[in-house]
Amino acid sequence: MTLLRGDDIDTMRKIYESGALDRDDKRPFKPGETDQETTPRAMRSLSGGLLSRLFVPTAVQYWGLSVSISTPRSTYDAGTPIPFTVTIVNRLPVPVTVRTATPVLWSWEVNGVREASRVSELPDRAGQFRFDRGERKRFRRRWHQSFRVSEGEWEAAAPGDYCLRAAVAIENASETGLSDETTIRIE
Repeated sequence: MTLLRGDDIDTMRKIYESGALDRDDKRPFKPGETDQETTPRAMRSLSGGLLSRLFVPTAVQYWGLSVSISTPRSTYDAGTPIPFTVTIVNRLPVPVTVRTATPVLWSWEVNGVREASRVSELPDRAGQFRFDRGERKRFRRRWHQSFRVSEGEWEAAAPGDYCLRAAVAIENASETGLSDETTIRIE
């Protein structure tokens, strides 16, 4: 809160008493009263996300989104970081807002281990994943061929086949089509 000094109060009093806040047609640059009987010149807009939550069923919102995960190659040498790209696209002509179980809006996993870590836990509060109409969101990550087993310890992945999976953070992401997976091989 800002306190006014005595000089500031005197200045404000002089402005109000001078009539400088009045406007008339002869002096257009002098402020004045507005006509309360006029119609509004513009309508306030509503949030597209709000409209989609109200009028587009959740099943249709899920159907309108597509998730894909891809890697540049399918085979990698041991110890080589594996880059991958997760793309989520809203195919609908309306904005979509998906309510997620956590503030982490999407996640990836290797052979069922979220973000290749057996340590971290997700927060319990919910989140919202917003997409404009036709919007494409692309995320790039890298798996360093290791699994986190404790706070400061990582275990190297053995040679073999691994399933990389990405999903929006909702229950039953696989059944609703909001997940995708790809298989890679480490030699």
